[in-house]
Amino acid sequence: GDFDSVKQVADKFGSRTTICGLARCRKDDIERAGAALQGAEKRRIHVFLATSAIHRQFKLKMAKEEIVRATIEHVNLARQFTDNVEFSPEDAARTELDFLSEVVENAIAAGATTVNIPDTVGYATPTHYFNVISHLRNHVTNIDKAVISTHCHNDLGLAVANSLAAVEAGARQVECTINGLGERAGNAALEEIVMALRTRHDYYKVGTRIQTSKLCATSRLVSSITGMMVQRNKAIVGQNAFAHEAGIHQHGMLQDRSTYEIMRPEDVGYIGTSLVLGKHSGRHAFRSRVVELGFTLDDATFQKVYDDFIALADKKKDVYDGDIVALIDNRVNVSPDRWHLVRFHIAAGTGTIPTATVELRDGEQEATVCDAAIGDGPIDAVCKAMERILGISATLKNYQVRSVSGGKDAQGEVLVELVANGRLYHGKAVSTDVIEASAQAYLKALNKSVAESPEESTAPGV
Repeated sequence: GDFDSVKQVADKFGSRTTICGLARCRKDDIERAGAALQGAEKRRIHVFLATSAIHRQFKLKMAKEEIVRATIEHVNLARQFTDNVEFSPEDAARTELDFLSEVVENAIAAGATTVNIPDTVGYATPTHYFNVISHLRNHVTNIDKAVISTHCHNDLGLAVANSLAAVEAGARQVECTINGLGERAGNAALEEIVMALRTRHDYYKVGTRIQTSKLCATSRLVSSITGMMVQRNKAIVGQNAFAHEAGIHQHGMLQDRSTYEIMRPEDVGYIGTSLVLGKHSGRHAFRSRVVELGFTLDDATFQKVYDDFIALADKKKDVYDGDIVALIDNRVNVSPDRWHLVRFHIAAGTGTIPTATVELRDGEQEATVCDAAIGDGPIDAVCKAMERILGISATLKNYQVRSVSGGKDAQGEVLVELVANGRLYHGKAVSTDVIEASAQAYLKALNKSVAESPEESTAPGV
């Protein structure tokens, strides 16, 4: 669960970077967070308590005086575990400014070194949020003893704009996420914040220590793990982020890139679809291109990716950078699977019931198992046949497919989400055959379900 995850991160990385544990203003939550962070040399506890009128009345049923007392009490408690304490007045953007100032001042007096000002429901606008931060800087007498932080949700599509407005007003920490992931419409996107501050350093005059050339690779990794595709026109890391199709734009680009490009693709690690390799390219050329694309692979992983490349080059004439990245993503950061697809056969057509015969290999029993099923379509039939073999009943919640590169022979990348045993599992695979990619992605998700113990499979994950 969350405790084990935070503990593992704290134990492994706590000497290199500050690890923060989030806790409600409750004694048991804070003590639990303190225990999880114990192995970290650099640690922080982040406590939060709602302050807006609507939260006070309907959720907490607490008066203003009780909120202030609880803030002081729980910041003091967190200080018993670390000197680095962050406090958030939840729903700060809808809190009366005078009361917000009072709570923040008391939190700092109790020992909070960072005060985070959340726009919990994405209600703020840039001018509104700028004024909130400015008010705190002008009316909280001890504000100089703490760092002001932002935490913006994207319900109105303003999370990044609000965060930047707060930086302009004096905030010096921004809470954000890769690809803007988060509840509902998400949070402020880290890659957009970082590149806005870098590109417009002349205006904001602040920066970060982020290695921006890693942004696209990190975005792909998060997308792969979460099963959430990045939209093509997503700023900074989207597939079209550096595409110029209008003729006048292309003409300007040929004369000088700065006419229509305010950032260089290499600044964010952007990988286009330029043709690089074919079936006659050798191992050395392939390894060189992998390194140029920003990947460092051990010998065993490289061999697997190279074998995949050779197999792909036999299927399609031209192999693009996007294809290589997809092959690498398909091999790294994956857990060993028990079940492997050996082969499948589809019988489908107009006026016929789609039927699939599937053969899987059981890595534990070192045996192959074959079964067949019918479905609403060929992909559905394959998935049902695999469910029969594994003895699992699953529900497909989400299915996405995208082209990795151009051309009729392009690889298709498939992402699936399924629910089995009350939990949500993701799977991803690539192939020039979209049915094969779908089968492999579905099997990866099923394998994750099989790998979990009964105790871990009880809580809903949706």
